[in-house]
Amino acid sequence: MNVYNEAHNLAKAIKECEEFKIYSGLRDQINQVPEFANMINDFQTQQMQLQMKQMAGEEIGPEAMENIQKLYSILMSDPLVGEYMQAEMRFTLMMNDVYKILSEAMNATIPEGM
Repeated sequence: MNVYNEAHNLAKAIKECEEFKIYSGLRDQINQVPEFANMINDFQTQQMQLQMKQMAGEEIGPEAMENIQKLYSILMSDPLVGEYMQAEMRFTLMMNDVYKILSEAMNATIPEGM
């Protein structure tokens, strides 16, 4: 078995799966509306900053939480953006499952001390 061939097969399977097709199609539509793309990027940047603060043990003020929730509500009020964000979440969850499967397989077969 050639690992590289299998990796290419996995990549092909991911590209052909429903989650990716829906996500990719909606991403293309979002990118045609720069306002939507910018708002989503801004939201994701703010969300990541808050998550990094939480992981660092920093306290997140109520104002920051309120701002991100308002931005999320604004984004979700547009049907296309809401559908895109849901599709992105489904695709991300699927990819996380794939990473988990690979990680679990490696941990099960890697000898102690490596």
